[in-house]
Amino acid sequence: MNAMRIKIRRFWLKLINDLWQKRSVLWLSGVRRIGKTCLCQSLPNVLYFDCELPRTRREMEDPESFLESHNGKRIILDEIHRLGNPSELLKIAADHYPDVKVIATGSSTLGASTKFKDTLSGRKLEIWLTPMISDDLQDFGKTDLKHRLFRGGLPPFFMAREYPEREFQEWMDAYWAKDIQELFRLERRYSFQRFTELIFLQSGRIFEATKFSIPCEVSRTTISNYLSVLEATFVVHVIRPFSSYRASEIVAAPKVYAFDTGFVCHYKGWESLRPEDLGLLWEHYVLNEIHGRMQSRNIRYWRDKRHHEVDFILHKSTHEAITIECKWSVNQFDSTSLRAFRRRYPNGKNYVVANDVDHSFRREYSGIIVEFVNLEQLISSLKK
Repeated sequence: MNAMRIKIRRFWLKLINDLWQKRSVLWLSGVRRIGKTCLCQSLPNVLYFDCELPRTRREMEDPESFLESHNGKRIILDEIHRLGNPSELLKIAADHYPDVKVIATGSSTLGASTKFKDTLSGRKLEIWLTPMISDDLQDFGKTDLKHRLFRGGLPPFFMAREYPEREFQEWMDAYWAKDIQELFRLERRYSFQRFTELIFLQSGRIFEATKFSIPCEVSRTTISNYLSVLEATFVVHVIRPFSSYRASEIVAAPKVYAFDTGFVCHYKGWESLRPEDLGLLWEHYVLNEIHGRMQSRNIRYWRDKRHHEVDFILHKSTHEAITIECKWSVNQFDSTSLRAFRRRYPNGKNYVVANDVDHSFRREYSGIIVEFVNLEQLISSLKK
């Protein structure tokens, strides 16, 4: 763990400092062992409070006195959901102590559980710490992308000398005990964990709740509830269809992605990566990069009933849509699905993001211009 703490994750530290200029209270979320604590402790001149400790919780029983004693300072409130009323302290800090810079951490979206009586709308800004992005590979001194795809983006798993097989199950056990039970108090551990494992195993596919009911031994309604919990805790990403409700399009069924490529590989039982595995993992990695760098979940996919499909759609309206196709190699791109999409939605840019692109270039397919880019070029284009 000490080795983790000395890593300076430049992208995330800059994001924190930029957002602190806009709001005094930040909510830092992300899955267990993603590096929230280490990131916060790498900030200079901060006071760290672990809310899992009883003495820390006693110190915060009087929020006004606590904040008054730290006026003008930068404080970290780790695992803040352990407080009796975490929203109260953050609300008082935002309204009455703007000179106290606060980062509160948690494993779910704020307000995902009944522990948070106030979502602090307009009082805080949110940072979603995703699995390691491309900038993090540089900061951790390991730029082997295949290593990142196979081990995943949790820093301890990525940096471990040996493959962390046991740690994957330990993570799952801790997720159930510390996140699910404390925040949501679900029952039927076997059913929930079985559902999670099946989602990881089938990651990237179209989701149909009824297919999970029998193997998980619960109702379709319970399966839908489980999916909502996984989404709220960032363990899965639910990518909903882009559609103008045409009869020929998929309009309701989402695609569900596991949060991390390492968990996909682990639950598929892969001992190494084969060439045919790279496309699926690259798609997950591109999605993670968009999530982390853009700090947005506003991503869709498109599919029609003739099985034409576009990986990701970014849109401001149904009148203009950016298409993103993820290919490990440029030579794997087939324009058939893109052309089918553009017959319905002609306006917007088209990107193919591939691992083997050094310099961006363009090609034309039946009058449709497609830009071939690498991941950094894609993000730069999306931010313009």
